[in-house]
This record gives sequence, C-alpha cells and structure tokens, in this order.
Amino acid sequence: MGKGTQAQRLAAQEKIPQVSTGEILRKSVERGTPLGLRAKGYMDSGTLVPDEVVIGLVREKLTGPECARGYILDGFPRTVAQAEALDRMFKETGTPGLDHVVSFEVSPDEIIRRLSGRRSCSTCQTVYHIEHDPPKREGVCDKCGGTLVQRADDKPETVLARLKVFDQQTRPLVEYYQKQGLLRRVEATGSIDQVYKQLLAIVHATRVA
Repeated sequence: MGKGTQAQRLAAQEKIPQVSTGEILRKSVERGTPLGLRAKGYMDSGTLVPDEVVIGLVREKLTGPECARGYILDGFPRTVAQAEALDRMFKETGTPGLDHVVSFEVSPDEIIRRLSGRRSCSTCQTVYHIEHDPPKREGVCDKCGGTLVQRADDKPETVLARLKVFDQQTRPLVEYYQKQGLLRRVEATGSIDQVYKQLLAIVHATRVA
C-alpha cells in the first residue's frame, strides 16, 4: 500500500490530522461545488489541479484549530511553486513549518501495479486492494455492502499520465527539500509494516535529537 496508508496509520498513532488534498478535492467533486467541478477534469485526466485551488484549501485547513498540535500533509506540495507558496504561508500565518518531507521510493512498474489494483467503496469510501487487502466478496464493501469501483485516476493509462507529470513537475521537489535538509528517503517496496517501521524511525530520531 502507498503513502496514504502510511500517513493514515501515523496520523492515528500520533493523534494528529492527515491532510489529504486528494480527499479534499474528491469530496468537493462529490458535492458538485464550483471548486469540485473545476478540479474534476484535471483529476480524471491525471494532470495536476491548478496551484491556486489547492493552496487555498491547504491554507484554510492548516490554520484551523485541529492542526494546532501538528499534521501530516498527504499529496501536497506537488510542485516547487506549491512548496514556495507553502513556505510563504508559514511565514504569513506564523504556522510552524515542516519537520520532514518523506520520499517513498518505488519503481514505476510497482506504482502502476499498486494503484491499478485499488478499489474504493462508492458509499463509504473505504479503500481496498485486489491483491494486498481484498474484500471478502469481490466487488462488495465489507463494511457497508456498497459497490467497489476503480477511480478514474487509478486506471493504468491515467497512472502512466500521472507518472509523466511527476517526472516533469514533482521530481524537482526532491532537490528543493534536499537543499533545506528536510528530505527523508524511505524504501517502500517492502511490506506495510516494514515501510512503517522506517517512517517511525524518522519521526522518533528527531524527537530524541
């Protein structure tokens, strides 16, 4: 499973919110808000939602009371422009900056295999994987009996498009945060527990220091 799974697990253990821009945007799409309608076309084609849309959502979330003790950003920033806007937001609002930026290292083939196998409940949004975490009945949610569907942005052809976007726009973030001394690399080809153990080591090492 991917970064979202690890972020969710760490957020639960640390009792801080997981701020997933993807989830925020998907909820906006479901509600049919102006923001959601604007974002839908970008998400379905595997291209990035415009910075001004995402940054506005993140600013509102991080300056709220639920993030006062800390938070985990999941899916943001994705570009250097977003990272620079995030740094400006920290200065303007007095919000504490980032402690870590984690890069989960996975091969392109493995990314395609993982994402194309993901299924989401159309009713309660519970996520499954046809290999790693399948439902008891194929195509049916264990929790509510809803129908499991494959999101448009998890289809193999869309994943390929997203990987191309990553190479062009997101990969420069590695250099950006490496220069700031915030980048942490995690080998993410192992089991969920093995990857999580690496993630915890990063968090706990800083606390000890």
